[in-house]
Amino acid sequence: MTVDTDVPQLPFRRSNVLDIAPTYRALRDRGPLVRVRTPAGDLAWLATRYQTAKQLFADDRLGRSHPDPENAPRISNSLQFGGPSGDFETEPELHRLHRKVLAPAFSARRMRLIADHIAALATRMLDELAALRPPVDLHEHLSFPLPIVVICELLGVPVADRDRFREWSWRFSSLVDQPGAMQAAMEMHHYMRELVAEKRKEPGDDLITDLVAAAAAHPLLTDDEIADMGVHLLFGGHETTVSRIDYGTLLLLRNPAQRKALQDDPSLVEAAVEEILRVSIPVEDLFPRYARSEIEVAGVTIEAGEAVLLSPSVANMDERVFPDPGRFDIFRKSEFPHVGFGHGLHFCVGSALARTELRTVFGMLFQRFPGLELAVPFEELRCNEEHWTGGLVTLPVTW
Repeated sequence: MTVDTDVPQLPFRRSNVLDIAPTYRALRDRGPLVRVRTPAGDLAWLATRYQTAKQLFADDRLGRSHPDPENAPRISNSLQFGGPSGDFETEPELHRLHRKVLAPAFSARRMRLIADHIAALATRMLDELAALRPPVDLHEHLSFPLPIVVICELLGVPVADRDRFREWSWRFSSLVDQPGAMQAAMEMHHYMRELVAEKRKEPGDDLITDLVAAAAAHPLLTDDEIADMGVHLLFGGHETTVSRIDYGTLLLLRNPAQRKALQDDPSLVEAAVEEILRVSIPVEDLFPRYARSEIEVAGVTIEAGEAVLLSPSVANMDERVFPDPGRFDIFRKSEFPHVGFGHGLHFCVGSALARTELRTVFGMLFQRFPGLELAVPFEELRCNEEHWTGGLVTLPVTW
């Protein structure tokens, strides 16, 4: 890779917890694929525009693994997204297998079947919230507990262990304590490995049991592989939804006309959720990929082994596709769907679950608490900057 002299270094500073860093727009004007320096100091390509990001999300010549991982460009100190992961030779086959065995559990049909249960859980949590004396932290009493209960039940993880997973998740996502993140990953894997053994002895109506059963026909699905899948499903199945509940609430509180429209017409909840998914930026979501072979895209040659950063948030703020992209508008009409869940090969397998949970929450929250408002000035809200999951530290509200 040729060393550039004018290469901006990530991360870029945001002006507040809602807005994307303005540097991204300047880079988008420079071109659809530009060089940046990662937080770790290495060079990478950044897809700045919607169409380029969408094309690269769907390109099977990009992956998470690298043929020479010790010398691969580093992204950050994150254990999960700091560099390459997986085996270069088996990654494509494993990726296809994962999607094949997971798709039925997270299908839209399956989500419709459990929607009533999710609604019952949300109702109970809103009842408990109403019994508290405001101000209260919505993150602590709704945004976090609902997704973690749902994903624990789907996987077959005892909900009683959710506090352990919260602590593990916090350590695992650290950007400043890699040894601690590694230890948390090992502890989570050990827990899941034991759960796999339990499900083999006593099957249940849950996803881990389904994966154990599928292993009989798929040699690549070893117990360690299933345990790793369980860790990532548990982690990914709640962290992003937690932050979207926080950010969706904040967006609606900051846009009272949009909030009133949703209160007056709850049927707008589906459109509201899609706009929340497009606009909310709880984290610097720069997903690292590595070129498995040479790729020509947007007039640029990406060499084999080079790092590529794909960001749904950056793509969703492309003014060429979404006019006035920073404006939150639940009535927005666009021929292009947002890429908040990625696209193509890397479209999030849990998207139907996240949508079901978000539609449930935002179909109820402002109906139940029509006077909901922030309990602190907006400027006092803070992001978790030392964790790659980002999100708000707290969301104090009153009513």
